[in-house]
Amino acid sequence: MDFSTNGIVTVIPAYRVQDTIASVLKDLPAYIEHIIVVDDASPDSSANLVAAAAQQDSRIVLVRHEKNQGVGGAMISGFRKALELGAKIIVKLDGDGQMDPAHIPALVTPLVLGKADYAKGNRFRDFVSLRNMPIVRRVGNLGLSFLTKAATGYWNIFDPTNGFFAIRAEVLAQLPLEQIDKRYFFETSLLANLYLINAFVVDVPIPARYGNETSHLSIRRSLFEFPLKLFSTLVRRILLKYYIYDFSIISLYIVTSIPLLLFGFIFGAIKWIDYASRNIPAPTGTVMLPTLCVILGIQIMLSAIEIDMKSTPSQPICDPL
Repeated sequence: MDFSTNGIVTVIPAYRVQDTIASVLKDLPAYIEHIIVVDDASPDSSANLVAAAAQQDSRIVLVRHEKNQGVGGAMISGFRKALELGAKIIVKLDGDGQMDPAHIPALVTPLVLGKADYAKGNRFRDFVSLRNMPIVRRVGNLGLSFLTKAATGYWNIFDPTNGFFAIRAEVLAQLPLEQIDKRYFFETSLLANLYLINAFVVDVPIPARYGNETSHLSIRRSLFEFPLKLFSTLVRRILLKYYIYDFSIISLYIVTSIPLLLFGFIFGAIKWIDYASRNIPAPTGTVMLPTLCVILGIQIMLSAIEIDMKSTPSQPICDPL
């Protein structure tokens, strides 16, 4: 397939990548129309190397940040520049050399054909390269994947923190870029906003390349910051999807199951402590009431989850290019 007429633009966030950025730029294929590199106030010589490469390749556009904004902030600046340049498809590529440009066709093909609005890499489909993934990244991705599915509503994807992705420009233009997280929660925040406009997301099996670079996945962030942000994302999605944009049977399931569960657990705990402190057995009715509330609440909640899983966007909102 000839991609030269599809307006493909790459956005590369650059921070402390002076050892790899030159080779990354050199390896980009000729069908890329523009190469936007966002220097996120990198303290090394990354920006100078990009500026030098731009003298040899007119496709390279350097965007500079005076203050570090994080990978999300860099990508938002790159997104805006890509839309300004008239891009039709935007591909995110890291500047550390982990993402092989040879896999870009696999990402953009579903978008060109109108079979998806957003395509992302999935490193967990390639078991050979998976063995080379650092154990911290492997465990972190596995632990966050299920929580991210629930938070974003995209139950059909895996490896949600994979930053190798491509998106249609008309879909990107519909997103509130100012609401997307500017730090390491960027990919998940982007998915959550894509869900709210019913964008269709597909996984593309793409192995990652790992060298001697240090993982930026923080254990503290994974255990404390991410769960809180995921919970906030889940609550926001549920409120917008099922109570503001629409109201359906799942809306009733949620407002029914949560009070039942809360009453069952709280009432049961209070009564258990009360009777245990007096060292007397609780009456059968006192035991059965919270038990039935919890069982019924769980059953209704499972029904709500099943409907939510079936509500994942399944049709692209963009036409073929």
